[in-house]
This record gives sequence, structure tokens and C-alpha cells, in this order.
Amino acid sequence: MKYLSGIFALNLMCDLDTFGDWHTSAIDWKKLKFWDSSHSIWGDYGIEQNRTIPENKGKFNVANHIRALLDLISIGYFPTAQGMRDNFICNDKYTPEIFSKVSMLKNNENWPAIDKFMGKEYMMQWVRYKKEAGL
Repeated sequence: MKYLSGIFALNLMCDLDTFGDWHTSAIDWKKLKFWDSSHSIWGDYGIEQNRTIPENKGKFNVANHIRALLDLISIGYFPTAQGMRDNFICNDKYTPEIFSKVSMLKNNENWPAIDKFMGKEYMMQWVRYKKEAGL
């Protein structure tokens, strides 16, 4: 499934109880970058259908805020994902779900960088999770 993710998706409302980003006016909505869920370890997880996008006609598939951040982390776009916990998600009820999805990347070649990023974002919560999950 083709869908919008990354910084674009973070600047759109989603069905989650999360904040996302708030720089919508700074986004060039005419230069969208679509992803393909068939190339992802998460498949269609976190993709919302029939969403509108500013300055575009029609309906689109768009990643929710968690999926958008997972996508960014998976490709090593850590500066864009920085603030994941306290600026974009802002809701601890999603932490177990996020940890579970991030741990699916443990065999990814950039796992050390992902692990470091998660440690900076979630500190001891991530350390405890890794110990309990045997990561």
C-alpha cells in the first residue's frame, strides 16, 4: 500500500491521542514522498485510509504519528524523529506498543543507532524494556 509518512504525516492529525508536529505551514505539500508498506517489517500497521492532505485533491493513505516515527527511525532519520516521546507522542499509554514495534528492528543493520536513539528518548524505560525482552 502506498502511503504518506515521515515529517509529512507528523504534520497531519491522526486518530491517535498524540500531538504530532506543529509546523504544518512550513511543509511543501506539493512535494509529497510516498512510502510502500509492502517493503516494511510492519506491513500496513498504523496506516490510516481516506485522509485529506493540504493543497492536494482526493483521499490518501497516511501513517499515524507512531508509524511515521517508526518509519523515520527505521531509515536512520533520527534528527527528524528527535523529540519522539516528549514532543510528538506525548502520551505514555503508547510506550509499550512503540517498544514492541521498535524491537522488531533488532536485526536491522543500524540497530546500535536505533538503540542509542531510543535510550535518549525513553531513558531507563527503554533500558528496562530491553532487559525484560532479552534484547
